[in-house]
Amino acid sequence: MKQLTVISGKGGTGKTTITAAIATLSDSHVLADCDVDAADLHLILEPTIEKDEEFQGGKTALIDAGKCNQCGECIKMCRFEAIHNYRVDSISCEGCGVCVQVCPQDAIVMQRHASGRWFISRTRAGYMVHARLGIAEENSGKLVTLVRQQARLIAEREKKNHLIIDGPPGIGCPVIAAITGVDLLLAVTEPTLSGIHDLERVVGVADHFDIPVMVCVNKHDINLLNTATIEAFCGKKGLEVAGRIPYEKKVTQAMVHKKSIIEYPCGAVTEEVRTIWEKVSRRLQDNG
Repeated sequence: MKQLTVISGKGGTGKTTITAAIATLSDSHVLADCDVDAADLHLILEPTIEKDEEFQGGKTALIDAGKCNQCGECIKMCRFEAIHNYRVDSISCEGCGVCVQVCPQDAIVMQRHASGRWFISRTRAGYMVHARLGIAEENSGKLVTLVRQQARLIAEREKKNHLIIDGPPGIGCPVIAAITGVDLLLAVTEPTLSGIHDLERVVGVADHFDIPVMVCVNKHDINLLNTATIEAFCGKKGLEVAGRIPYEKKVTQAMVHKKSIIEYPCGAVTEEVRTIWEKVSRRLQDNG
């Protein structure tokens, strides 16, 4: 089984659209939507949930009123101002545990709380593991790891050839959790200054973990000069440009109809994505 993560240095480059298209083209895979902070792959693939589990990723302080003598040490030391009238505001509490350390009465404990939910679902493109992080919750890196683990177990059980991961944007902890140990990264970028800058950052992270990268330039024809800059960067880094997808209004129509750009024909865009998947799948096999 080969693992592919589709990533982007910034949001809005078309990463999920391309992931959904690849899922439609691949005939032996399991999907993992690891963009847990803003999951949206389900909007296209309309999953039927088969398993729904609570995710407990963080801890919140809890004060035992029976033990507390209201000395004020916890209030004084809490830099997040999460304790008022010797009650903990779970939204403000960052779970650092300082209040537990300074309490002379041992009246405070750290208690796990639900940070979100994760799901195993069936879609028309096969199994998908996805999740939803709660509002203002953190520890999304742990949730990404959980989603990947569950998707891998299903892929091994079902003897699938590919684990296709829709990664989160950026270069932070969730991204590292989504790319570590995979066989190949497909970095989706766009010909804008921010797109170029963030592609450079995400390639730097991939270099650090020694993970091979292919690059896809989405909406390449909106700025041919910036597309040339991206291609020059790829040439300097020895990265293969898997494809150049043109701008096409029908892509938005496909999303409105809850279809991938393979299921809802989008002219040259559809054909280019087919070519990209051929190159990516061939590279995955070569990496083996």
